[in-house]
Order: sequence, then C-alpha cells, then structure tokens
Amino acid sequence: MFTWVNKEQGGRNKEGDMFQTVTEGLQSLYAKKLLPLEETYLFHDFHSPALEDADFQNKPMVLLVGQYSTGKTTFIRYLLEQDFPGMRIGPEPTTDGFIAVMYNENEGIVPGNALVVDPKKPFRKLNAFGNAFLNRFICSQMPNQVLQSISIIDTPGILSGEKQRISRGYDFSEVLRWFGERVDRIILLFDAHKLDISDEFSQAIKAFRGQDDKIRVVLNKADQVDTQQLMRVYGALMWSLGKVINTPEVVRVYLGSFWAKPLQNAENRHLFEAETQDVFRDIQSLPRNAALRKLNDLIKRARLAKVHAYIISYLKKEMPSLFGKEKKKEELIAHLPEIYQILQREHHISPGDFPNVIKMQEQLQHYDFSKFPSLKVKLIESVDRMLSTKISSLMNMIREEESKQPTQMVMGGAFEDSSDGPFGHGYGEGISAGADTEDWIVSRDKHRYDEIFYTLMPINGKVTGINAKREMMNSRLPNTVLGKIWKLADCDKDGMLDDEEFALAQHLIKIKLEGFELPTELPNHLVPPSHRKNPTADILYNHQED
Repeated sequence: MFTWVNKEQGGRNKEGDMFQTVTEGLQSLYAKKLLPLEETYLFHDFHSPALEDADFQNKPMVLLVGQYSTGKTTFIRYLLEQDFPGMRIGPEPTTDGFIAVMYNENEGIVPGNALVVDPKKPFRKLNAFGNAFLNRFICSQMPNQVLQSISIIDTPGILSGEKQRISRGYDFSEVLRWFGERVDRIILLFDAHKLDISDEFSQAIKAFRGQDDKIRVVLNKADQVDTQQLMRVYGALMWSLGKVINTPEVVRVYLGSFWAKPLQNAENRHLFEAETQDVFRDIQSLPRNAALRKLNDLIKRARLAKVHAYIISYLKKEMPSLFGKEKKKEELIAHLPEIYQILQREHHISPGDFPNVIKMQEQLQHYDFSKFPSLKVKLIESVDRMLSTKISSLMNMIREEESKQPTQMVMGGAFEDSSDGPFGHGYGEGISAGADTEDWIVSRDKHRYDEIFYTLMPINGKVTGINAKREMMNSRLPNTVLGKIWKLADCDKDGMLDDEEFALAQHLIKIKLEGFELPTELPNHLVPPSHRKNPTADILYNHQED
C-alpha cells in the first residue's frame, strides 16, 4: 500500500522504526508518542477514549443524521441499490437505533454487545455507553460492492416537539460526538417540509463541534416543491443552520431527491442531476483521502491533548499543599476562562485549540486537583517532535505513494459509471450536443447566423476581427469568455472568420448563455466541415445542404 520509509534505508526511518504502511506508521506514532501524554493527564476521562488498531485500519465511514422521515435509511438504500438486513422504512420513526452497514461475504446482523468485543471492528469503546445503547446498536453485514470501499452509519430519527422529552436511556449527543470524531463524512439530512431544528437536533449538531470540515447538508425530497418554493425552502434552511453552526463559512448544501422513484416535480431535473453527481463525487473521494483524514484527526487530537496537559498541570501547580484545597478548587474552576488566557499567552496557543470552557468546568467538579500530575516537559516535547518532523514526513510520503497507486474510488450501486451511455450526466447537452449525429449540429441554425454574417461586410468570404467582435459583444459575455470562444472558432488561426467559423462562434455563445461550460479544445463533432481533415465529412455536409 503506502511505504513509510525509503527502501535505501532498509525499511527504517531515521530513528530505526520500521513501518510498512501509513496505517502502521500512524498506529506506532500514536502508541509511542501521543498515548503516554493522554494517559498521564487523564485525557480519556475528559475528552475521548483511547484509539485502537481498528480505528486506524477501518474503511472510511459515512454518518447520516437527521430528523425522522427525512430519508436517511432510503438514502442508504439508494446508494446500495438493494435492501440491507435490519432496514425499515416508513413515515413514522422506524429506525430506533444505530445501524452500522458494513461489508461481509455472509449477510446477517451482529448485535451491539457482540459487536463491541470484536477487535476487528472500530466500536469497542462504545461499550462505555452501556446496555441501553448497545441494545439499540447493530451491525448490518452484506456483500455489496459499495461497502467494499466505505461503511455507512444509520442513526435514529431525531425527535421533535414533545417526543424529544422522552429519555433514550443513553447520552445521544455523546454517542454522536464519538462517531463524529471517527467518521470521514457527516451528512445532515433535511426534508423540504421539515426545516425546523428541534432542541435535540441542535444538540446533535453542536456535538460535531470541531468536525466542521466533515459536515455536508442534503436537502432531500426537493422535488416535492416547485422552483419558487424551493428558493424559499433553501433560504429558510440556510437561516436555520446559521443559528446552530457557528462558522463564518457557508455549509455546502446539496439539493435532490435521493430515491429511485419518478420526480414529483421535474422542472428542476437538471439541477437535481448535477447536485446528485456532486454528492457522489464527494463520497467517492473518501477512500482516496482516508489516510490524510486519519492523519488530520491525529494532529487535532495531539493539539487538544497538549492543551489538556497544560490545563491539568496548571491546576495542580496552583493547589495549596495543606489547607484550603476545596476553596481553591472552586476558585480555579470559576476562573477557568482567565486560566485559558494565561496559558494561551504563556505557551502561544490558539484560542480555538482549547476545549469548551463550560463543559470543562462541569467535568472538573468531580476531580481532586491535588492528585493531578505536574507538567512533564519530556512528554510535551515528544509530541512536538512528532508534529514537527514525523507527521510532516508521513504526509509527504502519503502524497508520493498515492501518486503511484491507482485512484481509489467507491464503485458499484448508485456509483456505477453510466457516463458512457445516453443517461450519463450532461449527455447530449451543451458542448456534447450533436456528438452522435451525422450532420453538423451548427448547420441547424446556420441560416440565421448567415444573415448576421453578411451584414458584417465580409471580404473574400471572411469578416475581420473588429467586425466580428462588434457582433459578439452583443452577447454581453465577458471579454475573457469571448476571447476563448474566438480561439475555438478561428480554426485556421488567420485572425478572421468565414461563414462556418462565424456560425460556430455564435453556437458557442449560445451554449455559454445557456449555462454550460466551454471546452479547452474544440470537439471533433463541432469542427466546421470545410476545416475537417476527413474529406467524407465534407461530402456528408454538402449532401445535407443540397
């Protein structure tokens, strides 16, 4: 797969560590450099359980989150193009637990309690959430080509109104946070008729704090409203998200109808097809970027672990040796925001690296500060060296090795390539229109273009660049676009346009005005017949003119 070191060094890096793959390199760095720091300063009690081998070795995972009946399970069914064990679809809250849809040669269901003791699955640390959660957690296994590249996590429909007051028996937001730290993509699904964000949904989204780069939003069932209503729905959704996701960047929202049934409102069909392809491309890229994602998550974890160590050691240092410990503890907790600022200035730490102050204050109530460890500089320096040298070397090696490997993409199911057939996205539209016809497609409107051509006073059958420019400027397209159209249409590069070249220029302007992109090179089917190298093309064209 990926090699960590240069073969000339005998398979070893500068410190003698041997790594055969990137995954093995990440595991070794975590176990030797970062894990000792986490264990010393109780990082696992405050933030996140320790990582295991399966966390580094598992396939990319996609987490689906949304209110009930927004189409989460149907979305999975749409991607896989087949039912999966344990699947239930309906307008009521049907999925009442977490379902990990994963690949296996034998189709079946593995219950949660058995799942968390399997060392090959990345779910062992979910055991901490107890039987109330494990009884509602299963793994649905099946032989499906899509699942050979990714795993998909289906979640319970998030409740709204009075329903959200019913206790689930486990900390739903904490479970989502656990998954959010480990998955590669988080997809928030909304229904075009259910845009309200309930309190539970708001808490669920806030559980993904720090994972903003993984979040995508899908507005499902968008075919159930017309264009005018869709504009209002989209605006309302962005307004609602803006109140929950506190980032200056706009979240990417995909519109569409993600199920294999006829569109109820087909006037936005082209938009839905383009959005669907964007969603597919985003999911298909996950295997290719999996190693970098794990590397990025390890870096974020290391930065948080360092900050946590500074906080714990500072609280230890400020505690009195004999009397007044409880009073001092309450004082330190109350002044935790000021402590953050002190550490920020002393160690040059970004404010965004600190954990949530309110949550930290609540957790610190249960600990004896005098038993906290003092600052161990060697542990901090070891993590710093990991971040400054070994991680950067590993990142460079990932890029180098990925360039030598075939592109890894999700295949099968709805991702099956249909671009070669007539139902491929964009087939027969824009620049590809006329590719499968014998006649020159521009000739269909050439009589109209000829009328304009002869008003531009052609000389020896050609119009000058100045006269052609005057007419092309009427399209109001930018000069950069018109310049590209000129280069494509001036086939013989003589700085003038004959009647066919002028007609081609008008055709390209029409394509651009209809919202399609221009090619970098002129496709063969658009080359004017008189400028083609194949003499039979002229015969076909002249026969059509006759």
